[in-house]
Amino acid sequence: MAEAYGAALGPRSPMDADAVRAAYARQAGSYDNWFGVVSRHARREAVNSVNRTAGEQVLEVGVGTGLALPFYGAEKRVTGIDLSGDMLKRARGRVLAGGLRNVEALLEMDAQATSFETGQFDIAVAMFVASVVPDPHALVAELRRIVRPGGRIIFVNHFAQDRGLIAWIERALAPASSKLGWHPDFHFRHIFSSADLAGAKITPMRPFGLFRLVELGN
Repeated sequence: MAEAYGAALGPRSPMDADAVRAAYARQAGSYDNWFGVVSRHARREAVNSVNRTAGEQVLEVGVGTGLALPFYGAEKRVTGIDLSGDMLKRARGRVLAGGLRNVEALLEMDAQATSFETGQFDIAVAMFVASVVPDPHALVAELRRIVRPGGRIIFVNHFAQDRGLIAWIERALAPASSKLGWHPDFHFRHIFSSADLAGAKITPMRPFGLFRLVELGN
């Protein structure tokens, strides 16, 4: 694995759940038009990874407005969760409008402490939430609990770069994390252990490598 993992200090303080809800309540109406466009390729690649993976029961963490939902294979039975009720309202409208019968539930829930049973899912895919949750390590632990042994855990997210113009911009944006609703200065080591990274497949995503697709066995 050729990724370089820097020693940047990273997020200055954990995200606050209420701040996240407030940020995404503000953004719900315009989210699809800006972030949806920028993240389209990475989101589609995450769904493609899910569709290639054996197993029917899929959990999408950070389902948001449901941009990924129309692209899951018909054989996948999808449950989506999100912390933002405003985002979920739009996701439910998308499901109804698209007749997406394979979407079984859309729930407002904290991904760090879900109510799901141990081993309930074959696959969990976390869409752009790693740099949002207050405790990213708790998120990984919870996904490892609710995905069956031998299942797959997939993350697609922005991870901070160590050098160059983009790294400078990330550091400059870091003080605005609460208003943005995510940490621009978020590194691999702030969520993954050395053991996680040793067994991970990491793929840079367009545009400009802003996002990474991280695939983990459970």
